[in-house]
Amino acid sequence: MKAEGINKLSIIGTGMIGASMAALSTGNGYPTTMLAIDDVQAKAGMDRYDACYQDLIKQGLVTKQQAEACKRLLKVTQSYEDLADTDFIFECVFEKLEVKYSVYALIEKHCRQFKAIASSTSAISAEDLANGLKQKEKLMVAHPWNPPHLVPCVEVVKSPYTSPETVVIVKATLESMGRKVALMNKDAAGFIGNRIQHAIIREAVYIIEQGIASAEDIDTTLMYSFMPRYTSIGLFEHQDNAGLDMVDSIEKYLFPSLCTAQTTQDFIKNKVDAGELGIKTGKGVYDWSGRDLDEFRLRAAKPYFAFFNWDLPQG
Repeated sequence: MKAEGINKLSIIGTGMIGASMAALSTGNGYPTTMLAIDDVQAKAGMDRYDACYQDLIKQGLVTKQQAEACKRLLKVTQSYEDLADTDFIFECVFEKLEVKYSVYALIEKHCRQFKAIASSTSAISAEDLANGLKQKEKLMVAHPWNPPHLVPCVEVVKSPYTSPETVVIVKATLESMGRKVALMNKDAAGFIGNRIQHAIIREAVYIIEQGIASAEDIDTTLMYSFMPRYTSIGLFEHQDNAGLDMVDSIEKYLFPSLCTAQTTQDFIKNKVDAGELGIKTGKGVYDWSGRDLDEFRLRAAKPYFAFFNWDLPQG
């Protein structure tokens, strides 16, 4: 069921996040306009959108007829004038304040009735973003996880200017699309998930640098030990179940030996300097040459298919 008063959505940006958000919104029955900067990006955005549905069809989660019905709800444009009657805007553009501010100026110039702007930023504070708007009270960060049409969690952050009405609108709109909203009490770099994820990455890199274990064995440990547990129960639920006295005992012994690096570690920096950036260059921590990237993409998505819960329009 759609959020009250939200009849039309707009998405600024056609990259991985923007196109995936368009798949999510149309998949839940919202007429959606996706704004591209040029013809090339318009086509790329549609290709990404189509790929989202092709995967869902292959998994038996969406029929071809339903996918066609969803696509009829999507319009791609290069003109902000086509967003004039939008109610809710997802901003999914480059992580540069000046770019986002230029987008916000155009929104305020052309969009007469928008109730909220939700920025997908994963790095910029809500307060800094709001400073690019006259209607500061209408902006929140709504940080999705990639790909947002599959990963249900969205971290939502208000600025000092955000109105209570905007919080209600953003939360209700996301929840109407089956998202699990984590509303932060205050802004913090990295929000919730990336603070925890990068603490894990820091320790994993430290284990490699100290010669304790290889990347392969670290990944094996994570994939086949505690990580699957947390798709069914919460971190703190597990600690309560284990007993906080045991947690206290382990941490007193363990914490002095853990990594305390305050900047990117040499293992990562050296690979970046060598141009070994991962899949996009063919080599990173792993050698990706000859590997089936479609198989990897579907394996990465597999855990999230179980969360699929769209209110699909019928074809």
